[in-house]
Amino acid sequence: MPTQGFTPSMAVQTQQQGFTGPSYGLNTVKAVLDAGMFSDDTPVALTGNITRSLGGEHYTFTDGTGSVTIEIDHDKWFGIQVTPETKITISGEIDKEFNHTAIDVDYIRIAS
Repeated sequence: MPTQGFTPSMAVQTQQQGFTGPSYGLNTVKAVLDAGMFSDDTPVALTGNITRSLGGEHYTFTDGTGSVTIEIDHDKWFGIQVTPETKITISGEIDKEFNHTAIDVDYIRIAS
């Protein structure tokens, strides 16, 4: 039985449902990294790729404008598998620490 989450060799396709269009929040990694010290808990919606696992629930995510660490709790995967080649959309909020910026992911889906 395959496990959920990031796998370097397997991709699953899903059909998008719901609203597609502009939303509130930041939408590029560069905007997240440039947001400054008052950006903690700011909503984000990013489309890009997970390029590697950092261990546990942490991954490196890139969208072509930059790279950022993301945290995806095990219960947020909802059975999907992604590879470094799988384009995904993540939604969540900025988790700003003293010297580190990450994204706490609430939702992940295969991008259309």
